[in-house]
Amino acid sequence: MKLEGHTVLITGGGTGIGAGLAGAFHKAGSRVIICGRRGEVLKKTAAAHPGMEYLVLDVRDISAVKDCAAKVAASHPGLDVVINNAGVQKPVDFMDGGATTENIDIVVDTNLKGPSYVASAFIPLLMKQKESFIVNVSSGLMYVPLSFMPIYCATKAAVHSLTLSLRHQLRKTSVKVVELVPPAVKTALGGEEEVHNHDEMPLDIFISEAVAGLLSGRDEVVVGSSNRLKWGSRLLPKVFFGFLNPRK
Repeated sequence: MKLEGHTVLITGGGTGIGAGLAGAFHKAGSRVIICGRRGEVLKKTAAAHPGMEYLVLDVRDISAVKDCAAKVAASHPGLDVVINNAGVQKPVDFMDGGATTENIDIVVDTNLKGPSYVASAFIPLLMKQKESFIVNVSSGLMYVPLSFMPIYCATKAAVHSLTLSLRHQLRKTSVKVVELVPPAVKTALGGEEEVHNHDEMPLDIFISEAVAGLLSGRDEVVVGSSNRLKWGSRLLPKVFFGFLNPRK
């Protein structure tokens, strides 16, 4: 994948990784549309990049996703890159009553149903292009979960599985399916308070490495410490789980 010459839609594009990727594609000369729930945040990000467009969208709402896809198909029929980046983190403790329907649903609906809805709505348009891309953003925590965020980590593992299945289903089409696997990055994820985990990577460094991975054409772009988690989960799973989840 190159950065220039595309029409790109990025969910969760107002802040963090989404905004960073939006800026990189925009700087390279692609047309960029950012989506998210918070209009003021989107407006501010778009204003910092003249020509960038934004659409308010809650990926948990399948009707809204379908409407968004219809609008984009009408206004940008050449859309050829969709980046499923929207995500939220919430700590959930099954021992203290924190595993409420509300805490579970918002994470599952955003992190797993959201990219599923977006892929379903936009694949017909992407298939019309000579070459197009779906980029699903998962997490290094799909390999080794943080026990205090079990639902978040489970959804990211599910995104990995979804990506593999999409890639196989679309193998004979013009749509290439890419997985971007970030480590812990210094962002305020989903508008929540910053979550400080092990080995946080500065956002600008992450974007630089992520872009290099996308340019390489790999199906799976694993960045930073996510590589250690990937191989550690295979070679020394108990050791790496214990490192991330020390017993008190």
